[in-house]
Amino acid sequence: MQSVRTGSEPHPIHVAIVEDDAGFSDALSRAVQAASDMRLAGIAMSRADGLALLQGPPADVLLVDLGLPDGSGIDVIRAAAQLWPSCSIMVSTNFGDETHVMRSIEAGAAGYLLKDSSPARMAEEIRSLASGGSPISPIIARQILARFQQGSAGTAMRSEPEPAAAESSAPLLSAREKEVLDYITKGFTTQEIAKLMELSHFTVRSFVRRIYSKLKVTSKAEAIYEARNLGLLSE
Repeated sequence: MQSVRTGSEPHPIHVAIVEDDAGFSDALSRAVQAASDMRLAGIAMSRADGLALLQGPPADVLLVDLGLPDGSGIDVIRAAAQLWPSCSIMVSTNFGDETHVMRSIEAGAAGYLLKDSSPARMAEEIRSLASGGSPISPIIARQILARFQQGSAGTAMRSEPEPAAAESSAPLLSAREKEVLDYITKGFTTQEIAKLMELSHFTVRSFVRRIYSKLKVTSKAEAIYEARNLGLLSE
């Protein structure tokens, strides 16, 4: 006898992913597919593919990495807020500095999690986001608070701060990036750094890519040399 679908059965959460790290994307995809209440709606690995994905049927939850190979994930967030207005957007990235936090939230993100979170934990946060919550990692929440506190202090000191001065005061590397760079300087491998920081190896690899990009280098030796020249490493 054919089963009859009742109106009480929950609608599955359709999840779309825009993520350039193949390892993390695969792990996250498996977590979504393993959840009985979720469906994988689509995967993109670049800004261009992410924007193309938005031309299709809207998902319930969109996870976006900010550091895409051909541009910023913030562009995808802005477009999703326009094209998929009913979709809840969550940032999944290694960018831990408050500038990216605020820009992504202003663009339309409702949740912000670093890749320190396991894929299983991500599945829990997807449910929270889909039900109207705004999951944010504790370290991100602290950064948002610090941003507001700095903004209040700046307003009290100067009524019209110059944008150039504010930009120049921002640190080149985030605290986590500096920690990874310090381990690199001491000769630790990616796998060893992952164990020491209790992160996945693909998360550490993403940190290394961010460091190389910010320092405009292509190797560990160049990164160490440039970091010393910029005074980013303690002697």
